[in-house]
Amino acid sequence: MSDTVATTVTDDYLKTICQHTEWQPEPITPSQLAVALALAPSSVTEMVKKLAAAGLVDHRPYGAITLTEAGRARALAMLRRHRLIETWLVERHDYGWDEVHDEAEVLEHALSDRLLDRIDAELGHPTRDPHGDLIPRKDGTIIRPDAVRLDRAPAGTEGIVVRISDRDPDVLRVLDRLALTLDERVRVGDDPSPAAGVALVRASGSTILVEPAVARAVWLAV
Repeated sequence: MSDTVATTVTDDYLKTICQHTEWQPEPITPSQLAVALALAPSSVTEMVKKLAAAGLVDHRPYGAITLTEAGRARALAMLRRHRLIETWLVERHDYGWDEVHDEAEVLEHALSDRLLDRIDAELGHPTRDPHGDLIPRKDGTIIRPDAVRLDRAPAGTEGIVVRISDRDPDVLRVLDRLALTLDERVRVGDDPSPAAGVALVRASGSTILVEPAVARAVWLAV
């Protein structure tokens, strides 16, 4: 494995581990990491050992994986790159929010720090990407609002849509059809049935039904 490939793989692991705890507190397990990266568990186990030996993660056999201070700093730097690039592609190059993830995965390893700083300045130093994920500052600081996942919000909860996961482009396309966007204020209505999804009442008074798979991708600040 070349140094460039090894660096890219390391960054992808650290970024995924960091993302797992951005909106919920439980650290990621090796099996969850394997699923997130679409890799064999044995491959993940070997790589986690290498990351631990390099001082980037802490991990005990059969336990969860956590980032060290050095690992977290590197992960946040990569998240900053990825999210600035996604924002740049949407705002300056007319990409749809369901199209930018894979492009950013490639470009985040190719752009120089100088160009990234230029992009940041050109965009006015944005604090979040098109999906509401927060863009870390250059010093690694990140300020996250208190938020609850839509499928876990009880009936009557009122809040503002602050984050929509970009893990599944099909989910983003469904939300496009529903015209549900960041910063929209909504209220959780009475669930029609546990399996039907979440009823959302909009400011206009109209109600939309958000199916369970889509509700799991939406966060409300309450």
